[in-house]
Amino acid sequence: MPAPKGEGTLITTVMNNEIKIFCPATIANISCGFDVLGVALDSVGDEMVLRKTKEKGIRITKIEGQDLPLETDKNVAGASGLAFLDACSYDGGFEIEIYKNIKAGSGIGSSAASSAGAVWAMNELLNKPFSIHELVPFAMQGERLASGVAHADNVAPALFGGFTLVRSYDPLDVIPIPSPDALYATVIHPQIEIKTSDSRKILKTNISLENGIKQWGNVGGLVAGLFKNDYDLIGRSLEDHIIEPIRSILIPGFDDVKSAAINTGALGCGISGSGPSIFAFSKGENIAKKVAQAMKEVYENIEVDYEIHISKINTEGIREMAP
Repeated sequence: MPAPKGEGTLITTVMNNEIKIFCPATIANISCGFDVLGVALDSVGDEMVLRKTKEKGIRITKIEGQDLPLETDKNVAGASGLAFLDACSYDGGFEIEIYKNIKAGSGIGSSAASSAGAVWAMNELLNKPFSIHELVPFAMQGERLASGVAHADNVAPALFGGFTLVRSYDPLDVIPIPSPDALYATVIHPQIEIKTSDSRKILKTNISLENGIKQWGNVGGLVAGLFKNDYDLIGRSLEDHIIEPIRSILIPGFDDVKSAAINTGALGCGISGSGPSIFAFSKGENIAKKVAQAMKEVYENIEVDYEIHISKINTEGIREMAP
């Protein structure tokens, strides 16, 4: 991979000493796009505060909302931040506070929010020595710590906003994709935890040519539907013939939730990331709310605790908040 433009450059111009940011939750895979497609949400996410220090390195000083390690090398924000620092010549360090609203193991990008948020904020505080595309590999190191695999389908939409396609990992090639204005996501999170590392272990390493052809067609159809604002095409393309049949057995009531969502008017429904969260896309907020109610009724009938989110698509990605 070519060296980022900030590598070897002494960072001397700075804008602020502290920044507070919102880091969006994300839906990865989006049914047919395992490890290559993702989208950012607007209504749920973490908050982080980063400040520059004279002391080199990274210190995580506070985590609220989740029981996560403060040790830099054991925390995804620390891992991604250290990768960022290694690539530039900034003669100082950072302190990080993390306020988690995305539960670990929820399937909506908890580790990605911390990983991407850390490097985005550092980049802002150092007057943007790296482009957004160049920040993705740093954030991927946090994902490597969390799941054992440096995947980009969550961190890319968190950084870019909207939908993103990872066309290639070597070399890394991330393509932002436009989002139709009326597209809404409904996400229900059963209150169980499925670790990404565990959910990857049950996947098959070989697929049939027949299923591969179906999957490639759906990925192309989904991307085309997003570009064309074709909601029907988006819905027809939200099919997963490879991952969903395996992972869905880990999620209570998955088939019933999916049927209820589609029968209520959702364009399509699938597993968010590695689960257990289930997402549905709808045209318009009104349908998204009806889908949420249908999902709730399924989980109330099977007596599984849950959280639910209704969100428009976040086209901005990570953003600065007022102090």
